[in-house]
Amino acid sequence: DAKYIPAFLRRYPFVFSQMEEKFILCVDEGFQGFNREGRGEKLITPEGTPSPYVDNVLKFLQEFQAQHLNTQRFCNRIKSLGLLDPQQIQVTSKTGQSSSLGGFMAVNRERLKALPAATLAELAKTDELELIYTHLHSMRNFDNLRDKLDHQLTVPVMATTH
Repeated sequence: DAKYIPAFLRRYPFVFSQMEEKFILCVDEGFQGFNREGRGEKLITPEGTPSPYVDNVLKFLQEFQAQHLNTQRFCNRIKSLGLLDPQQIQVTSKTGQSSSLGGFMAVNRERLKALPAATLAELAKTDELELIYTHLHSMRNFDNLRDKLDHQLTVPVMATTH
């Protein structure tokens, strides 16, 4: 029921694999929607060339790859400014079951506010400041995630012994 499905998920079951300076289109043949019975979209034309469907997939993945590189540059930029902090959220359901999510970074608002005016102006000029504030706004979605998880954390936790 999400309003937005990340491109990382929309690209599935296709992905690029990089070999030297070339990208190779790969498909997860184990994907439930992948078949060899002639149903769905053809990947290859009878002439042995990529189908229009594959051409669209390639365009999407090329744009995905370009945006991925832009994201890496942006993340390196805000990291170099010392704005990122490691984050972790803890969720405890009404039944007492807990879960955590970690391994991600978030912009520290106070350090962002403390940046020199020239740096803030540069971030605004390159639209990076807008991206930072979009990120900060999106962090509020964790409240919605907590609410959803609270309703879904009903499976009993199994204890293991070593």
